[in-house]
Amino acid sequence: MQLMINHRTHYLYTDIVNYTIQQLRLTPRDGFGQRVRRWEIRVNGHLQQHDDAHGNAAHLLVLDTPHEEINILATGEVETGLDIPPAHDPLPREVYLRATALTEMDVTLRKFAEQFRTGLMNERVLDDMMHAIVERVPYNRGATVVDTTAAEAFRSGHGVCQDHAHIFIACCRYLGIPARYVSGYLFTDDGTLLESHAWADAWLAAGWVSFDVSNRCRTNGVHVRLATGLDYRDACPVSGMRVGGGLETMTVGVRVSQLQSQQ
Repeated sequence: MQLMINHRTHYLYTDIVNYTIQQLRLTPRDGFGQRVRRWEIRVNGHLQQHDDAHGNAAHLLVLDTPHEEINILATGEVETGLDIPPAHDPLPREVYLRATALTEMDVTLRKFAEQFRTGLMNERVLDDMMHAIVERVPYNRGATVVDTTAAEAFRSGHGVCQDHAHIFIACCRYLGIPARYVSGYLFTDDGTLLESHAWADAWLAAGWVSFDVSNRCRTNGVHVRLATGLDYRDACPVSGMRVGGGLETMTVGVRVSQLQSQQ
């Protein structure tokens, strides 16, 4: 599948910002069945590219002159559904057994995860756990925030893709299965998903296997990977800090469309 992606992020401030530094994880890489045909990032600032600890293609954005807004546009073409293996992991798998503040377990979540322990010899038990998570925590936009933990979302019974991924990751790690957070894009026929998406990788006998918990499926040709990490904070598309600025308004727009295959 040939996908065209347009991801725009706009920050507007009520006062002058004297300095901004942001980490951008907005560049997909080849691997996991995808090939990047074309990609660019446009910003009103200085960009410096580097690879982060998890092997993501990242950029450091610096604005060191007074500004009242920031515009970030990531756009390009990615081909999916290809027979391309995952890229080499720079970190040992054992790192992805480590709990983080967003993926810590509590008594309720541990009790939920325990019911899947006896079936771990069959990797399909993770599909069962994926379905059970969404049944317990239906998708509900606005019920959680970016700092909501897996345990909090599970107790509340509401969440979005970020929460579903964190819950799945927390349960996998508790059961001794390395798991990591994935940020990226999802193509839908009707164009209803106008934002970035999130899912999870789990390490099974065949290697990393990706589970889109919110959509109750393993990832396929409609997914485009951007970045991975221990949780949302490691893999989110944009993060950073600023000096000044007053109140901030952020708007994000994502468009993923299908292109005709070129022979």
